[in-house]
Parts: sequence; structure tokens; C-alpha cells
Amino acid sequence: MSWVIARRAVIALVTLLLATVVVFAAVHALPGGPTTALSADSTDPAALAATMHVYGFDKPLPVQYGRWLGQVLSGQLGTSPITDIPVSTQLEQRLPITLELAVLSLLFAIAIGVPAGVAAAVRPGRVIDWVASAVALGGLSLPHFWFGILAILIFAVHLHVLPSGGFVPLANGLGGNLEHMAMPAIVLGTGLAAVIMRQTRAAMIEALGADYVRTARAKGMREWQVIWVHALRNSLMIVVTVVGLQLGGLIAGIVTVEEVFNIPGIGQLTLESVYQRDYPTLQGAVLLTAAGYIIVNLLTDVCYTLINPRLRVTATRGTT
Repeated sequence: MSWVIARRAVIALVTLLLATVVVFAAVHALPGGPTTALSADSTDPAALAATMHVYGFDKPLPVQYGRWLGQVLSGQLGTSPITDIPVSTQLEQRLPITLELAVLSLLFAIAIGVPAGVAAAVRPGRVIDWVASAVALGGLSLPHFWFGILAILIFAVHLHVLPSGGFVPLANGLGGNLEHMAMPAIVLGTGLAAVIMRQTRAAMIEALGADYVRTARAKGMREWQVIWVHALRNSLMIVVTVVGLQLGGLIAGIVTVEEVFNIPGIGQLTLESVYQRDYPTLQGAVLLTAAGYIIVNLLTDVCYTLINPRLRVTATRGTT
């Protein structure tokens, strides 16, 4: 199994290297350039040319890429020409906020999606199945920005039970932090919860009809043990797969949700860098996002081998 994990880690590193090329090319393909953003402070061509030279924007693209990649490998992502703050410092300040939002959203999605999927599978065609499927369809259909605005109007403007936006650090109190993060986490996690519910339902229906479940029931095992221990355990690979594959959608949703609720995370930083044509910050934010996606997919592959014994046996045979 260790050989399989090592091989997938190497593949992840190669993918990350290719991601740096894609990120660099995509950012520099954007219309305009840093001179447009810097022109608000000075319109003198000589001053702008000097600034471009300082940040290396006047070099050929291959040279700029090699310089940037060397900075990335050394842990330095450059300095923003707009704020004059190191990109790594900005990412360090905003990454914990985005991670908290992502973790809370994921926990909400699993806490809602898995039990709803199990309940719908245990009683297919019943009222709970129809309700769960209808709610899941609604969760998949609602765009994050529209759902976020609707949630603000209901819970912040009319009911006054939750703040409309902003962020309170954990150091200032857990209650205030969760109060500000609850609505964004629910908005972000609703779509993922819907996907998890539908996939869990399908996997559980197939598992409940398997021979090992009928054998467990024939032995007199309690129904809750059959459902939650045997059937659900063999359906967890579907949940892990869904979470890994839906991470891209979660990351895209984070950008929208952070902007709607004015949360100063990586998503909001990415949008700000696009508006200001802040190339170094945008490259760092997008590269960090791509690295997170690759790492999570690597962890998903590792979870496969831990959850499914058959994969461990296959991995062991592959090394012999």
C-alpha cells in the first residue's frame, strides 16, 4: 500500500508542476496588465517603465515564469505591486479564514447529506424519500450568490437572527465567530449536501440488496446495525468519491460566498487581485487553490485504500 501511495504522491507533484504552467499562462492571458492598475498613481511612461522593471513585468514570459517558479520553490511568491505586501503574508492571513469556511461547510454537508441519503434509501418511494429528493434537487438548483442574498434578506434583514456578513476571528470568541460563519457555511454546503444525499441514497439501495446484508439479517442482527455498520460502511467510498470530486465546485463557491458575505478569505483576495490586475497575488492565490485541490484528491485516494480492503489487497499484489 505504501508503494501505491508513493506513486500517487509523485503523480500529484507532476500535476502540481503542470498546474504552475497553467496558472502562469492563464493569469498572463487576462486582458490589460499591471500598468493599467498602476496608472492611477502615475501616468509618466518613464515611472511606469521603471515600476515594470522592478517587478520583472518587462521580461519575456518564459523568463518571468522561471523567476516565479524559483520563488515558489523557495517559498517566496513575490510582492504585490498594488499593496506592496508580500503575497505569502496575504495568503497566510487569509487562508485560515477560508479553511474554516470550507471545513464548516463540509461538516454541514456530511451531517445533512449522509443521514438524509440513508433515510431515503431505507424507505424508498415513501414520503421521506420524496421530500429528501425534492430538497436535494432544490439545493443543486440554487446558485450560491442568489441563495446567499436570499439568506441575508430572511435571516439578517427580516428576522434579525444572524449578521448579514463580516468575519469575527476565533481569538475574539467562538460564539461570535460561529454566528458570522453559520450562514455562509450553510449556503456553501447546501449544494454539496444535495450531491452527497443523492449518491448516498443510490449506494445504500444497492448495498441493502447485497448478499452480505441478507446474511446479516438472517443471523438476527439488529436492523440499525445492518444499516449503519454493514451497508453504510460499504457505501462510504461513494461519499469519499463525491467529496473529492465536488471539491472544485466547493472552491468555486467559496469565491462567490466570501464576496457575498464580505469574508476576507482567499476567494475575496482572488477577486480583488483580478480587479486590480495584481499578477503576483493572483498567481499565488490560484496556485494555492490548485495545490489544495491536488492534495485533497491525493488524500481521497489514500482514503480509498483505508476504507476498502479489496484495494489494499490489490495494492499488495501490485508490489509483488
